[in-house]
Amino acid sequence: MTPTLFTTCNTLPPEGASSSLGGQAARTALSVNLNKVALVRNTRHLGIPSVTRAATLCLQAGANGITVHPRPDERHIRADDVRELSGLMKAWPTAEFNIEGNPFQNLMDFVRECRPNQCTFVPDSEGQFTSDHGWNLAHDAERLRPLIAEAQSLGVRVSLFMDADAPAMAAAKAVGADRVELYTEPYAAAWGTPEQDAQLARFSAAAQAALDVGLGVNAGHDLNQDNLTAFIRGVPGVAEVSIGHALIADALELGYSATVQDYLRCIDRAFAPARSG
Repeated sequence: MTPTLFTTCNTLPPEGASSSLGGQAARTALSVNLNKVALVRNTRHLGIPSVTRAATLCLQAGANGITVHPRPDERHIRADDVRELSGLMKAWPTAEFNIEGNPFQNLMDFVRECRPNQCTFVPDSEGQFTSDHGWNLAHDAERLRPLIAEAQSLGVRVSLFMDADAPAMAAAKAVGADRVELYTEPYAAAWGTPEQDAQLARFSAAAQAALDVGLGVNAGHDLNQDNLTAFIRGVPGVAEVSIGHALIADALELGYSATVQDYLRCIDRAFAPARSG
């Protein structure tokens, strides 16, 4: 039986917009984070696996975008990867290129040079193992404000990596962000435990607060095929999910194409009408 193929989403709704589909944004986009591909590549000096080849295969399979997080120590994504991906994405004009990082470290150099569709400001320290918290805007807003404005002046959408704290969404809007990316590890950690529903409600409230002030809503960190559909179904207006570790781990077993299509099916199931009876 021929597997169902999914086409790339050609348009994204305005920030904060929703459709009639249960308050959800028009079909959540899937952005594939390629950090782990680069991490494996960097263990040898052979140039394999190829980051650009991985991006091409994911986009061919229907992924709506590519995400990278080039850290200052280049433990995975390197500066040349960012430049090569930026060139590659010109052949995919309906797909999104998202560069993540700390704007007080190396991110802004990439934003100025490559002008991606989106940059995601993440408050990681140098050498941090992985992203594990959102911005404290009471402390960082004034430092962030001019960098957000600069990125936007270059035509780059700005998303702030944020904890699922509903009252903080107004501050994210006030500092000038276009979107927030909700840090979803607490939801993923609670999956399958008695805390699952409470965490989902927390993320739902944060997303609704973001939508209410006119922000778009992204999400990412430890989302996978088990927890993705419930998250998108339960959290209003999710415009985009960025998934790396779990997706690349699945691709080691299934291949890029089959894995991307599996994740797209997870997204589609979130928008499917609820079955009665």
